[in-house]
Amino acid sequence: MKHFGADITCSEMALAQNLIQGQISEWALLKRHSSEDVFGVQIACGYADQYTRVSEVIENEMDVDFVDLNLGCPIDLICDKYSAGAAMMLRETKLRRSLEGICKSLSCSVTIKMRTGWDENKPIATGLVRKIQEWGIDGVSAVMVHGRSRLQRYQKLANWEYIHKVAASQSADLPRIPVIGNGDIFSYTDYYDKLSTSSNDDDSALSPTAMVGRGALIKPWLPTEIKEKRHWDISASERLDMLKQFVRFGLEHWGSDQQGVNNTRRFLLEWLSFLYRYIPVGLLEVVPQQMNMRPPQFMCGRNDLETLMLSKHCADWIKISEMLLGPVPDGFQFQPKHKANGY
Repeated sequence: MKHFGADITCSEMALAQNLIQGQISEWALLKRHSSEDVFGVQIACGYADQYTRVSEVIENEMDVDFVDLNLGCPIDLICDKYSAGAAMMLRETKLRRSLEGICKSLSCSVTIKMRTGWDENKPIATGLVRKIQEWGIDGVSAVMVHGRSRLQRYQKLANWEYIHKVAASQSADLPRIPVIGNGDIFSYTDYYDKLSTSSNDDDSALSPTAMVGRGALIKPWLPTEIKEKRHWDISASERLDMLKQFVRFGLEHWGSDQQGVNNTRRFLLEWLSFLYRYIPVGLLEVVPQQMNMRPPQFMCGRNDLETLMLSKHCADWIKISEMLLGPVPDGFQFQPKHKANGY
């Protein structure tokens, strides 16, 4: 992402409980690449004491610029078993104690990622952000709001009008916490349109930046498009070069033995399960492509490689991986880990 112009990057979400138990695979999620000059880690947890303990470890053992509390993950396992993710939006006392413990333990900034609420029809982010402001906890530097509820997951469009209301809901008598919007940004026009969405209260309250998630998974070059204000008709060969770089990073991290190749292939295939959703600008009838618009059942690219990259079939993703990592073992199969009704 840094190669394509991202200013700030953040790790994958890690569970505090697994980190405290010393699980190597969980700590690997927080690894910082040398190119990431402004980098944070995202932690999910349901208990203040665990948040505090893992913050102490991060402070003593890691070099990060901020720690982000995940109050947005909609996955049942995270919300129900760990009382974390979006479930923490409903537990204000535990949230306050968590923030107090984290901010006392860390010398870096603390940010919060949340959704509009639990139910689309009963959004609570305006009231919650106002309470966080009133708590006056030193160290809370920003709140990122995803414009969907927990029950929506990724269905329907993100409600940017409500995100603006969240930003404008804070008291003018207290120091404002910057509010950053998130949801459905898939082109530079999306970025500027959503940031300028009018709000009846205060259309300048939202921070002039945005957080991108799925858009960056599908189009890693999205930050370049935003900064250069253009729809980049990136070629299939340029996208293949991007995959080559990813594979090189994977082999550098896991090693070039069979286990390293297997790990790199698994993560490459997971990424390809997002990348195929991109439709080249030159094939679009209407520009730009929208996040929630599914492509036709069958599409042909402008060359064989582009057609292969448009395929939604796992067998074709495996073919792409073989171009970069060699043949797969006999009987090899792959199914993507992340599945959702929302596109």
